[in-house]
Amino acid sequence: MKFKPDWFLLGMIAATGLAWAFPAPGAAGGWMHPELLTKAGIALIFFLHGVALSFAALKGGALNWRLHLLVQSSTFLLFPLLGFVLTTALGERISPELRTGLFYLCALPSTVSSSVAMTAAARGNVAGAVFNATLSSLLGVVLTPLWMAFVLKTSGQAPALGPVIVYLLRWLVLPLFVGQACRPLLGAWAGRHKRLINLADRGTILLLVYTSFCDSFRTGVWSGNGAGVIAIVTGSAIGLFTLAMLTMNASARALHFPREDRIAAMFCGSKKTLASGVPMAKLMFAGQPGLGLILLPIMIYHPLQLVICGILAERWGRKE
Repeated sequence: MKFKPDWFLLGMIAATGLAWAFPAPGAAGGWMHPELLTKAGIALIFFLHGVALSFAALKGGALNWRLHLLVQSSTFLLFPLLGFVLTTALGERISPELRTGLFYLCALPSTVSSSVAMTAAARGNVAGAVFNATLSSLLGVVLTPLWMAFVLKTSGQAPALGPVIVYLLRWLVLPLFVGQACRPLLGAWAGRHKRLINLADRGTILLLVYTSFCDSFRTGVWSGNGAGVIAIVTGSAIGLFTLAMLTMNASARALHFPREDRIAAMFCGSKKTLASGVPMAKLMFAGQPGLGLILLPIMIYHPLQLVICGILAERWGRKE
């Protein structure tokens, strides 16, 4: 399999480098006004998701409740439990921000586009993947902040949960439903311009990544957090992904899932979303200078899951 350079991955590296070299524009009080830019960017991302989302496509996989239960249990139960074990084991060897980031990775919903694309490439249950990926994104608006509030409460850092959920509903869910309401007018246009929508979506995420790291670099949060931190996070990401894939495979086989459902379960139940993770973090951890460290685990996990699942999807897709 030949790997092509992923411009989005290179863009994340470039955005982080720009934040290190020029943190002032995107930091609090900078001329880019990140407090306004963040809200506008997040609203745009979820509006575009709403325009592109076809609820009619969910009908085909809606009744496969055993698959849905397994995938959502992995996303919102197995992963958080693994996050508890991991952060407890690492303890004081890593900073509080990084511990928060590792658990935040585990509490995030699954991806949408890549889960469906990988499942299709591997000849899996595409309808089931569409349903589970979409359901995961909607559940994550409530379950992710609930998990974070529970974990942060144990360390005395928990924000008031009610305002956080209202904030997420206003800037994530409302634009999503506005986009869905506009689908009769814009749906055909969105279908013809998928590349343009994808470019706008990813470009906005890169802008949010830049502003997320600006405060971290300007306040010196990264001093003392170098290659060792990258190695710890990379090793943790590999371990989490491997355990999730093995657990999904074993569970699907124990439940006697057909091959198509097993593929969908493994891909949907092992992935974590960067597209929703960055905007949600910008809202949930607004004003925290350590936001760059909090986002680091999902930024490492994202390309890792794409590379490994891409290899598996190509290999499984060649089988009869």
